[in-house]
Amino acid sequence: MLAIVLAVVLVAVAALGIVTVRKPFPDREGTAQLTGLGADVTVLRDDHGIPQVFADSAEDLFMAQGYVHAQDRFFEMDFRRHVTAGRLAELVGEAALETDKFVRTMGWRQVAEQELPKLAPATRRYLEAYARGVNAYIGDREASALSLEYSVLALSGPEYEPEPWTPADSLAWLKAMAWDLRSNMSDEIDRVLATEKLSRAQVDTLYPGFPFRRHDPIVTQGNVVEGAFDQSSGQRRNADTDRAEDVPETTPAGDDETDEVALRGLLGSMQGVAEVAKGLPTLLGFGDGIGSNAWAVSGERSATGEPILANDPHLAPSMPGIWHQMGLHCREVTDACPFDVAGFTFSGMPGVVVGHNADIAWGITTMYPDVTDLYIEQIQGDRYLYDGRWHALATREETFEVAGGEPETITVRETQRGPILSDVDDTLAEVGERAGGGSTYGVSLQWTALTPGRTMDALFGIDKASDWASFRKAARLFAVPSQNLVYADTKGNIGYQAPGQVPIRKRGDGTWPVPGWDASYGWEGFIPYEELPTVLNPAEGYVVTANQQVIGRQYPNLLGTGQAAGYRSQRIIDLLQSSSKLSVDDMTTIQNDTTNGQATTLLPHLLEIDLGSGYYADGQELLRGWSDQKQDRDSAAAAYFSAVWRNLLARTFHDDLPQDVWPAGGERWFEVVRRLLNSPDSDWWDDRTTKSVRETRDDILRTAMRDARDEMTRRQSLDPDRWSWGNVHTLTLENQTLGTSGIALVEKLFNRGPYEVGGGSGIVNATGWDAAEGYEVIAVPSMRMVVDLSDLDKSRWINLTGVSGHAFHRNYTDQTELWADGKTLPWRYTEDAVEKAARDELRLTAELEQ
Repeated sequence: MLAIVLAVVLVAVAALGIVTVRKPFPDREGTAQLTGLGADVTVLRDDHGIPQVFADSAEDLFMAQGYVHAQDRFFEMDFRRHVTAGRLAELVGEAALETDKFVRTMGWRQVAEQELPKLAPATRRYLEAYARGVNAYIGDREASALSLEYSVLALSGPEYEPEPWTPADSLAWLKAMAWDLRSNMSDEIDRVLATEKLSRAQVDTLYPGFPFRRHDPIVTQGNVVEGAFDQSSGQRRNADTDRAEDVPETTPAGDDETDEVALRGLLGSMQGVAEVAKGLPTLLGFGDGIGSNAWAVSGERSATGEPILANDPHLAPSMPGIWHQMGLHCREVTDACPFDVAGFTFSGMPGVVVGHNADIAWGITTMYPDVTDLYIEQIQGDRYLYDGRWHALATREETFEVAGGEPETITVRETQRGPILSDVDDTLAEVGERAGGGSTYGVSLQWTALTPGRTMDALFGIDKASDWASFRKAARLFAVPSQNLVYADTKGNIGYQAPGQVPIRKRGDGTWPVPGWDASYGWEGFIPYEELPTVLNPAEGYVVTANQQVIGRQYPNLLGTGQAAGYRSQRIIDLLQSSSKLSVDDMTTIQNDTTNGQATTLLPHLLEIDLGSGYYADGQELLRGWSDQKQDRDSAAAAYFSAVWRNLLARTFHDDLPQDVWPAGGERWFEVVRRLLNSPDSDWWDDRTTKSVRETRDDILRTAMRDARDEMTRRQSLDPDRWSWGNVHTLTLENQTLGTSGIALVEKLFNRGPYEVGGGSGIVNATGWDAAEGYEVIAVPSMRMVVDLSDLDKSRWINLTGVSGHAFHRNYTDQTELWADGKTLPWRYTEDAVEKAARDELRLTAELEQ
């Protein structure tokens, strides 16, 4: 019904055309009066609409940031706060109700409200000032004057009135970040789902350990000595000091008898949890494609003689993009107004998340620590079993308002470790086996992000840090999500710090769900900050992190087992080592590198397969000429190789795994297949569906190559020379609410693309795709930045989309083509450079006294 109403009324809206579309466009010039502002604030914007804010006090600075964010991205902010509060159904209707239940069960908003009083007084003032700025812009504007999305949503019901912004709205966004970057919870679920067809031992072989013999971790030396990490202790990481790479590092966590009893009642519950979790909007993204690249080189390796830092976080594509570029400048930097920072911000949250100030620069990548554990709970009525005794479940009521529907109330149940996630699936009462005494199995979650933390204090601390010591002091408070922090400063230093709350487990390694009734599986606090890996000015002259293992096996604490296999990181290291005088342009070139690191291993086997001559051999001939192994968008060989890879995964694993856990094809699967290639008669190669035949490696490779030839012929052309990777590897930027409405006219209003791109999964230019679904891009370098510490005005940056979230605004997608072409923009920082590039000037003034 909604679709019919929208389709009919949109015809009328189309007649209004430009009036309706332009109504939310903000004024970027002139003067605006803001109640509560202490003094005038200047907002300068360049041709791309990137704002630079200049103020006399920190509170005015962040109030202006809130105002500017609301100008450009209020609907995005409002959508996010509805997601993080479990109230999205209020905005879009019943379709979001199940995911709302999931979020409320976890209690994101509840934890955000608990965090607020724990923050430093200054941080609370900044959050409150930011909220005042947002609310000053919302003012008495009707929703249609804030965003075109509200006009479209109003067609199916009464016009929506946005609520005032609050500090807790900003803090709840940190929970969404932590959820999307939560590391191995999805792997835990997938492992259980895979046991539908495989044994636990077989599943473990699909999660191979990090290949230390082939790829370097982030920190190549160091150990914990007397309760503190010592970067100079012990031998350097090498093949002799680490476990053999072909031995899986993830072994079953507990005794088989206890775990197998639990698993019998767990499979159905996990299917329900997985289904609901997949429905939750991914604000940052998830899966194999989510990660980042970040590195810093010392002055000895740079052409400038000073450090250079590069970063490109890999997140889900969206319209608008996740980042909003901005500069925040105190006109005079003092203790009372200590900010002179520029970089990438999240709309809805004050401060700069990634960027630089006058003294330091920093970048982030996901560390993939194991910060979640799933527990199988034995539940009897309103009690759960723990350590031989029955304990009362904590409960709370949650009521959901639904646009166009009736309210609904649920009861959330919690153990001492966390919420019962399996309660959110209505079918679970009929699923799973009954245990003795009338007990049933449920699944609870323990997660570091459900404990109030001080990450917001850390972000403001980093924004104003002036050296390595103050940077590390701020990073100490960076609780969730745990990120690799890469550092460089104007004094010539480079460094790395692993922050965050990483649990210490009494038993097990967190790779499988464990019995909640067994007290031996609990947490014993967190790894002390002093023991987390860190390095300052490493001998190599560079620090590189691309989500690989943080440190070698000599490190005594378990950080996690789900890190990337090091294909991207090793390629970056190799490129850095190939030149002693690296420039800013060189760094951008590295960020856009499309070399397929997996091809080196797989290609020789493919070239040995006898495909005869003619039709099927034509594809193989492309590979013979693919000497650079680059996954460029115009490459025919890259298209064929990717099709072979996709079909190889399907032919090898689809018969062995449930469809929900078919291989996505990222770095983990590079490693799985690389190891299998050395075992041509492995059972994994055999196709279970061919009962009378036992296939070998070469049989599967041959079939996959033929399948790939047929697929590319169907998709592109009979002539392989007319194939291109970009033709199938496309990026479509979709609005997160209306971009998938199924109504062509609505989608056309907000979505953009498709764009043909190069790169791929496990490649430095990480345009990830899911081999189980197709070749379309599902993860991207969401921005790229290169900071020149010798002259900050010579730094470069680019965003996936523009700064504006308003469809058809000139800054909606004005950076996208540049991004797709691997280009960047000048990143002006000093006041003089900013003023010279300014196109628009907006003066925010304190409201005049009456």
